[in-house]
Amino acid sequence: MKPYIKKLLSGLAVFGLLSTTNLSVFAQKLSVHDLKVEHLKNPLALETAKPRFSWKIISAVKNTAQSSYEIRVGTDSTSMLKDKDLVWKEAMNGDQSVLIEYAGPELQARTKYFWQVRVKDNHGNKSAWSVPGFFRMGMHPADWTAQWIKVSGKDSSTRSPLFRKEFSLQKKVRSALAYITAKGLYEARINGKRVSDTYFAPGWTSYKDHLQYQVYDITSTLKKGANVVGVSLGNGWYKGRIGFGNQHNFYGDTRGLLLQLEVEYTDGSRETIQTDRSWTYAYGPIMASDIYDGEIYDARMEIAGWDNTGFRADSRWTSVDTMEKGPEKLVAMSGPPVKKHEEFKAHRIFKTPAGETVVDFGQNLVGWVMLKAKGSAGTKIRLSHAEVLTKEGNFYTVNLRSAKAQNTYILKGNTEQIFEPHFTFQGFRYVKVEGYPGELKPEDLTAVAIYSDMQPTGKFNTSNTLLNQLQHNIQWGQKGNFLDVPTDCPQRDERLGWTGDAQAFANTAAYNMDVIGFFTKWLKDVKADQKPNGAIPHVIPNVLGPNDGASAGWADVATIIPWDMYVAYGDRRILETQYESMQKWVDYISAVATKNLWNTGFHFGDWLFYRPNDDNDGRAAVTDKYLIAQTFYAHSTQLLINAAKVLGKQEDVSRYTALLAEIKAAFVKEYMTATGRLVSGTQTAYVLALQFDMLPEELRASCADRLVANIRDYGNHLTTGFLGTPYLCHVLTRFGHNDVAYDLLLQESYPSWLYPVKMGATTIWERWDGIKPDGSFQTPDMNSYNHYAYGAIGDWMYRTIAGINSTVDQPGYKSILIAPKPGGKITHATAELETAYGTVKSAWVLEDGWLKLDVSIPANTRAKVVLPDATKEIGSGSYHFESKI
Repeated sequence: MKPYIKKLLSGLAVFGLLSTTNLSVFAQKLSVHDLKVEHLKNPLALETAKPRFSWKIISAVKNTAQSSYEIRVGTDSTSMLKDKDLVWKEAMNGDQSVLIEYAGPELQARTKYFWQVRVKDNHGNKSAWSVPGFFRMGMHPADWTAQWIKVSGKDSSTRSPLFRKEFSLQKKVRSALAYITAKGLYEARINGKRVSDTYFAPGWTSYKDHLQYQVYDITSTLKKGANVVGVSLGNGWYKGRIGFGNQHNFYGDTRGLLLQLEVEYTDGSRETIQTDRSWTYAYGPIMASDIYDGEIYDARMEIAGWDNTGFRADSRWTSVDTMEKGPEKLVAMSGPPVKKHEEFKAHRIFKTPAGETVVDFGQNLVGWVMLKAKGSAGTKIRLSHAEVLTKEGNFYTVNLRSAKAQNTYILKGNTEQIFEPHFTFQGFRYVKVEGYPGELKPEDLTAVAIYSDMQPTGKFNTSNTLLNQLQHNIQWGQKGNFLDVPTDCPQRDERLGWTGDAQAFANTAAYNMDVIGFFTKWLKDVKADQKPNGAIPHVIPNVLGPNDGASAGWADVATIIPWDMYVAYGDRRILETQYESMQKWVDYISAVATKNLWNTGFHFGDWLFYRPNDDNDGRAAVTDKYLIAQTFYAHSTQLLINAAKVLGKQEDVSRYTALLAEIKAAFVKEYMTATGRLVSGTQTAYVLALQFDMLPEELRASCADRLVANIRDYGNHLTTGFLGTPYLCHVLTRFGHNDVAYDLLLQESYPSWLYPVKMGATTIWERWDGIKPDGSFQTPDMNSYNHYAYGAIGDWMYRTIAGINSTVDQPGYKSILIAPKPGGKITHATAELETAYGTVKSAWVLEDGWLKLDVSIPANTRAKVVLPDATKEIGSGSYHFESKI
């Protein structure tokens, strides 16, 4: 290297002016990427006063750890790159690269900030400054000047109103943002185009407590001169049918729109366009829309050009009314938006024995069908949706109960159109088509999967094809039921945020996808809907009765998911935010317990446990509900203790540790004999007692043996329901019965995880035998074919088969445990997990009595690798191990 070049590079490094475009020797060895703020990439509306910054480090050098970092924040990206006019700059020694808290001057509402980071590593390398990221602070409550608007008079029409405002911009626009929310659902358009690719805004929250608003960057959409903003509204969860008993208008009987469009011109001046009495509205082609029942769209009622300039309004358009602001808080959206994802072409089109025209898309999914059609005006096409066919091959919708799940399109004639719904979704694999003009061809239909926009993080594959299909089914159960809230099912007249399902599946969910934002958003609703006495409702958001709640294993979601998310993502703030709710729940149980024995109240118990049809000899696996309740009382108390330790609440640690000892003593006295036999001899009873350490240490091994004996007695079949299943294989592995865990996992006959796979399932079923061996169905009142709870086995598959584990002492995969435990005649397995630090990979193969393991660990983390004959401590990089087995 010539001396003047070396001197130049050295000078740039000293003064911090390196950018990612400089090919310096430092940047070649060490770089920073994937910048996030509050787990989000370039967020447009942050609520928190102290945002937290995260980044990933790339290094080709093994054992790389960050030794220091520099962060700089400014409001002008050009000045920031020159290290000028900064809002905040911090240089710190240390290896923290995830969730670094902002510690500068107060951040201003509706202000955009840019930020960069650069790091040094333990090898003396220094990165260039990262590509700038940005974040924008949200709207301060006092900054809302827009008025809520609605249709004039009573909002009694089933049709979707179209709201419209034309405005003129006289200067060149530098930037423009639209802040929008609604009571109901909305779709916003500017100058003839959708403002975003998201759906079901503003999302479903505990509307009586808080309502989310969304922020859209519309700079490129606006133009000098005339512009038009148009918004259509649907009933959604706010006003439509939701819950049980044909319940409508749960949150309110009037749809409303609130919009504030803020424009900044290149000369620095500003202008605001907002909802007020100057807006007009008319009814459009959506004649009815409902989450459960579907949508009716009459193309003859379309109003061409209504959302664009050059439109001349006729007598259908009238002035809006304003409405009073409600008591609910307006908060920025914190979870991922709902978007379109995978598309499926028609797998086959066929006639059923009953003469129905049915389309099979090959996958049970959640979303809708895009339909291409052309015909005479008034032609009515109806799409009905189903998950399965009868054993005779006919269309089957009885399990949808009262949900119609139908989309109807009425043609306007003379032109080909592509139809899709706006404010509804369906769960389906099969679609029945009625009234289609002409021949229905595969190219006329496309099924679109709709779910929250969570980044896929996990991959899992083995030598067993049935197990691979099970993993596929688990992932699609999650996709189908993570549509803004974690629903139990996506197809029938329910689709509610059942808490028991969510807590059972949370760990598996965190392997498959990045769910920290999804659950952080939902936990706000858990906290908001928690009752004053501390009880947690059965469903969140709560649309059931005021006394529906406090069931063991369901209400414990208040403690389980905050702790699980902390361990998976290392986010201490989630514990800070939810701690009061966690404590209120445990205190509620204590208040209703008798001498620390929780033997009162309603409980679902081990929901949908194994029970033969004609149970004459007591083979049904019925577990005492109060025994179950006592174990979850202990579990929630332990998790509260864990959280208190993390947060430094020593008084609470002491108080609840003493309580926990009394809870366990009460369990032993009430539910266990002196030899360790439990009053309920079921798999679930022993699993929960062992998982939550309810038993004296000296009796645990013998109780695990009783569990194994029970499993063998049922012919290597599980008998557990929603509460026992998530922990079953974990307990077996923990107590030295990994072979039994594999026997259960790979069992192919009912009841088992692979039985539905053998029966052709493409998602997880609600019941172990949703379709019986003879092809008949379980009771239709409770028989969903897309119900993720039993997919909780995915957690064990990642942890035990692949061996990828987080650790409690350094959560969020700062410290990693790689400990695969092969079994079940599986000859190879591979898994990957994208963490906040980078990709963790574990891949093993069994060859000639040897375990050959390949491991990849991201920079700035360390791992312990547990082999059959040794334990290794490693830093970042890729490694190969071989161990005799």
